[in-house]
Amino acid sequence: MSRNRFKPKVKIKKGDQVEVIAGKDKGSTGEVLNVLADKNRAVVSGINIARKHNKPTAERPGGINDIPMPIHISNLMLIDPNTNEPTRVGRKLVDGKLVRYSKKSGQIIK
Repeated sequence: MSRNRFKPKVKIKKGDQVEVIAGKDKGSTGEVLNVLADKNRAVVSGINIARKHNKPTAERPGGINDIPMPIHISNLMLIDPNTNEPTRVGRKLVDGKLVRYSKKSGQIIK
């Protein structure tokens, strides 16, 4: 039996610059490539790299490729585009729309 559980809003979006605040890649920065909101994870370029072994096919040669794997949202912190520092993200109503803003500087994040 599944329960109806509250899921918090994911405050990181595709294209955001983020910094890793916990884990083996702590201190690294990268761009968010994909957000998996249902699993609370995000794929970030250059972070949490795994090696994938691919079999050769007629279209592409085989080999060992490095691919970024998903990392939990709680281990990421958004980099404020205005100040280039990691910041927490809040949401507020501006002109009838919910917008993200930086808790550190108070400026709106686009």
